[in-house]
Amino acid sequence: MNAYVIRKGSTTLDGLQRVERPVPLPGPNEVLIRVHAVSLNYRDHAIVTGQYFSGAIGRDTIPASDGAGLVTSVGANVTRFKAGDRVAGCFFQGWVDGPPAPMMNALGVPLDGMLAEYVALHQDGVVAIPSWMSFEEGATLPCAGVTAWNALMMCGTRVKPGDTVLCLGTGGVSIFGLQFARAAGARVIITSSSGEKLERAHALGASGGINYKSHPDWEKEVMNLTDGRGVDHILEVGGSGTLARSYRSVGFGGKIVLIGFLAQPSADTNPTPLMFRGASLHGVRVGSRAMFEQMIAAIEVNRIKPVVDRVFPFDQAAEAWKCLASGKFFGKLVIEVAR
Repeated sequence: MNAYVIRKGSTTLDGLQRVERPVPLPGPNEVLIRVHAVSLNYRDHAIVTGQYFSGAIGRDTIPASDGAGLVTSVGANVTRFKAGDRVAGCFFQGWVDGPPAPMMNALGVPLDGMLAEYVALHQDGVVAIPSWMSFEEGATLPCAGVTAWNALMMCGTRVKPGDTVLCLGTGGVSIFGLQFARAAGARVIITSSSGEKLERAHALGASGGINYKSHPDWEKEVMNLTDGRGVDHILEVGGSGTLARSYRSVGFGGKIVLIGFLAQPSADTNPTPLMFRGASLHGVRVGSRAMFEQMIAAIEVNRIKPVVDRVFPFDQAAEAWKCLASGKFFGKLVIEVAR
């Protein structure tokens, strides 16, 4: 079968190479999936350039945590799926429900990921996707979708009607956050460096948009848009580079959910403003299979359509990575593995 690997020790995109691998044989508790589509996350860029938390990878590894496809065969002990089922893999293999364990294995690192024509996964690390959803859309769900769902609906204070949610940027997690928050009856403010992207976010239901290029002190605009009250929830994807402004944007009793590290590091991460606002900072690591399935149920009821900006053919995977690094996209980037 065709697959891509990131070569051991890779620190540049040159480390992403197409290879031939044997089709995996499913074990007794595994399903064999014919992968149709894979979506990319910023994590995938960090891994191929050696900038992920673990540094340069220690072995040739199939990249990409997020993919969807058709079950083609199942192991002897499999009861959850059958050939022909439309599925996606879970980001964390082995985290079914409950609190996360200290060490969990994720697809794409340390485990082989989804950018191959076939993958074999344990039945407990797979979920069914809606029948009306394309494989390209289904491939966007495992990391970005589940992370946004966990951040807004699962970790402590849930978004409720009338709340105000601030989403930083217009990448996958933030756009899913916009869609989930609107479905819950919340007001959404979103930031971007692009007026065009802010217009697209408005079309999806955002009630306020802030261009952080023209308004570098964007926390002041947040306060203007909320009449000085601040927001109830913040999807914080920038990390230390934006945390200081998020601290000054959150309202009394609000919550900042830290889910990324996209912005350039900043020395100003003093959390004192949280104390005066009675607010909190909560870290999120994607989510469990149970969260994934709850999110799917909400997507079904609300007919939420994942936002796919561009689909790249399999032989142009490197171009998809370049687009990811450029930030010139809205929502998600997808690689088509099979039609």
